[in-house]
Amino acid sequence: MDIHGESFVLTRTEPGKFCFERITKGSVTVRSTFLPDKPGSVVYTEGQDYVVDYARGALARTVSSRIPDFATNVLYGQKNFDHTKFPGFTNHPWFVWVDYKAPEKTPWARRNDQKQAMGAVKKKLQAGGPFKIVSYGDSITAGGEASEEALRFQWRWAVSLGKRFPKAMITIEDLSLSGYSSRQGIDWFDKKPESLRPVTTLGMCEKPDLVLVGFGMNDHNRGSAEPDVFKSNLVALTKLIQERKGASVLLFSAFPPNDDWHYGTHRMAQFAAATKQAALEAGAAYVDVFSTWEQVLRRKDQPSLLGNNINHPNDFGHWLYAQAFEALAF
Repeated sequence: MDIHGESFVLTRTEPGKFCFERITKGSVTVRSTFLPDKPGSVVYTEGQDYVVDYARGALARTVSSRIPDFATNVLYGQKNFDHTKFPGFTNHPWFVWVDYKAPEKTPWARRNDQKQAMGAVKKKLQAGGPFKIVSYGDSITAGGEASEEALRFQWRWAVSLGKRFPKAMITIEDLSLSGYSSRQGIDWFDKKPESLRPVTTLGMCEKPDLVLVGFGMNDHNRGSAEPDVFKSNLVALTKLIQERKGASVLLFSAFPPNDDWHYGTHRMAQFAAATKQAALEAGAAYVDVFSTWEQVLRRKDQPSLLGNNINHPNDFGHWLYAQAFEALAF
């Protein structure tokens, strides 16, 4: 496989693992930006700035490396941390982005048969003409921590759909509510949140063909919904979209936030299962982001994937989301 822009945060000279155990010798490029042509991008030098263990799939800083040392991050080593007590927390200045080749050919995202739920969507895409995708969810769905719009997962997936269905004129509109839960997704369906987005709301949106619904991260927090309540909210929201907007709906799960974050309940597997069950009950499609992320976490550390070191994917994390979407079989 050819991998572009896998992210790492590297501590001292301790090795960080690639997603794959074996790396093709001589294929590694390490730089300071996700996109290689971004102005100011620094390309690091093997042997001088980093070393690669190709047999074990590991990357490490050298003693004299120009790569930032993650040990200087304000949240490094913190357990059960309350992020509000650490002003300015972020992982972005510590990321390095790596292109490489791996002999492994097994994709991270499992094939996901959604032919029945996506039948109407496929017919519209095959027919061609305007096809409007609307995304509705929390700050992750809103693109949280992606460095630019084109790198958000729904925009990446749209590019993939465009290649598969070249006659379709696909457009995307994001109407997400950062910081909100599934219950608030229902409550704000018809409201116009002037302070958040002075444009429109999902209830006011004109003729979407497909609505991507992505809640769960905030529902998962301490003091929020139980998984069964979350499932009921998603079913209600899906039916609201189907009945009021006449659109197909695709629900997608979230990934586990940082295990060391104080406000997580560490039950995201339950919320992912609830998302899948809600899709079955409401006749919606389902994308399994959770298992894709879990597959990657078998080798990767969480901070290497999190833009805010808490619960927002970085550019590589959004690419992982897109992989889960592209695993849809319909």
